[in-house]
Amino acid sequence: MSNQQRFPEQFLWGGATAANQLEGATNEGGKGPNIADVLPGGKQRIQILTQPGFDFKPDTEKYHYPNHEAIDFYHRYKEDIALFAEMGFKAFRLSIAWSRIFPKGDEEEPNQEGIDFYHRVFDELIKYNIEPVVTISHYEMPLHLVTEYGGWRNRKVIKFFERYVTAIFTAYKDKVKYWMTFNEINSALVMPIMSLGFSKLEDPKANEQAVFQGFHHQFVASSLATKIGHEIIPESEIGCMIIYTPVYPYDCHPDNVLDALEKEQLFNYFCTDVHVRGEYPSFINRYFKEHGIEVAMEDGDLELIKEYPVDYIALSYYMSRTEKADQSDVETASGNIVSGVKNPHLEASDWGWEIDPVGLRISLKQLYDRYQVPLFVVENGLGAYDKVEADGTIQDDYRIDYLREHISAIGDAIEDGVDVMGYTSWGCIDLVSASTGEYSKRYGFIYVDKHDDGSGTMERKKKASFDWYKKVIETNGEEL
Repeated sequence: MSNQQRFPEQFLWGGATAANQLEGATNEGGKGPNIADVLPGGKQRIQILTQPGFDFKPDTEKYHYPNHEAIDFYHRYKEDIALFAEMGFKAFRLSIAWSRIFPKGDEEEPNQEGIDFYHRVFDELIKYNIEPVVTISHYEMPLHLVTEYGGWRNRKVIKFFERYVTAIFTAYKDKVKYWMTFNEINSALVMPIMSLGFSKLEDPKANEQAVFQGFHHQFVASSLATKIGHEIIPESEIGCMIIYTPVYPYDCHPDNVLDALEKEQLFNYFCTDVHVRGEYPSFINRYFKEHGIEVAMEDGDLELIKEYPVDYIALSYYMSRTEKADQSDVETASGNIVSGVKNPHLEASDWGWEIDPVGLRISLKQLYDRYQVPLFVVENGLGAYDKVEADGTIQDDYRIDYLREHISAIGDAIEDGVDVMGYTSWGCIDLVSASTGEYSKRYGFIYVDKHDDGSGTMERKKKASFDWYKKVIETNGEEL
C-alpha cells in the first residue's frame, strides 16, 4: 500500500504553537500577566518549576523573561501565516491567551482588544484555507487567578473558565471548528505549576491531594466547555490533550512489567479515561486509598462528566520512556517533563530526549484500542541547535530524518486501522521553549533570528525542512 493511500484525503497537515511561546507583546492590547510571563528563561527553568516554593514574582535582576517578546507573532502574524500557507498547511494549531480575553481572569466582560486580535488571526488563516485548531488553555492561566485564588485548586475558577469559553465560542463560532480544552493536562502529575496554576507543595501528600483536586475541577470545566461549545457551535469538535509516552518495562521481570503498567495507567490513562469514557477509572481507587487522597465533588459533577465527554484525543508525542521498579543501579534519561531509565536501543536529541518513532505507532495503537475515538497528533518535533551557514542556508537534515520516521509511523498506524485526524508538527516556526525558556532549542521549519542573549533581528528564514514538509503535504504523505 502506498503512502498516499495511507493518509486520508482530509488529513489535517500543519504545525503547532502556543500563544505564550510566540506572540510576545505581553503588555499590549489590554493583555494581563499570565503564568508564562513570570517564568525565567534558561536551563534552570525546569528545575525552578519542579521545586516547591515558586512565588510567581519576576526577578529581572536575576533572570530574563524571553516569553515577553517571544518571536513577536502579535505584530508579524500575517508574515508568518503567509509562510505557513506557502508550505501548504491545512491546519494551524495555536492557543488563545486567556489573559488577552480576561486580563485578570475574573472580570464579567471580555477585553475587546483581545477578541479583535484573534479575529484578525483567524481571518488571515481562513484567507489561506487553513483550519484554526485552538487550544483554550495552554499554560497561560491569568496570573491573578493564581495569586488570588490558588489556581485550579479553587472551585471558583470553573466559573471563570466557563465565562471565558462562552466568550470565545461566541466570538469565533463561524471561524473555528476544532478546539481542545487543556494542553497536556496530565503534565500536572509532575509539574502542576503551568497547567494547574500552583507551585509544587513541600509536603508530597498535600501536593498530590491538591493536584487531584485541581484535576477534578478541570474535568468539570472541560465537560462544561464541551457542552457549551456544542450548543454554540453545533459542528464543533472538542478534544482533550495529553502528553503520551508509552512506558516500556526495563526487562521481562514481572515486577518491572507491573511497575511499567501502573506508571502508564496513571500518567497516560487517568485523565484520558475521565475525558473520553466520562468516569474515573477503577484503577485510581486503590491509588487514592493508598495515598490518602479524597477528591471533593459536588452533586452533578460526575453526571456532567459522563454526559459531555470529548470528541477526540489530541496528543503530544516526543519520546517513549523505560521504567524499572528499582532504579538504583541504572542510568536515567531526561525527557518531556517525565523521565525514566536510559534505553540502550535509542539515540537522544541535543537535550537528551530519546528518539523513538516506533513508539509513536505503539502510542496510537494503544490509544485507539482503548478508546475508539479519533486521534490527532498535535505535537511532535525535534528540538535542536540549528546553524546558519555562510551562504545563509540552514541545513537541518537531522530534523527531516526525525519527522520522516515519525510521519511514517503515523502512516503505519493508519494502516493498522487507527483513525488519525491530522498531524501538526510542534514549533513549526522557531519559538521560546516551554521547558527551558530558550530560543536556541529550535523546532521550526522557519528559522527566527533571535537568540538566548536577547540579540537578533527577528528575521524569518526557511530551513531545508521547509521545502521538504511542503512536498510531504503536497503529496499527502506519499513523498517522505
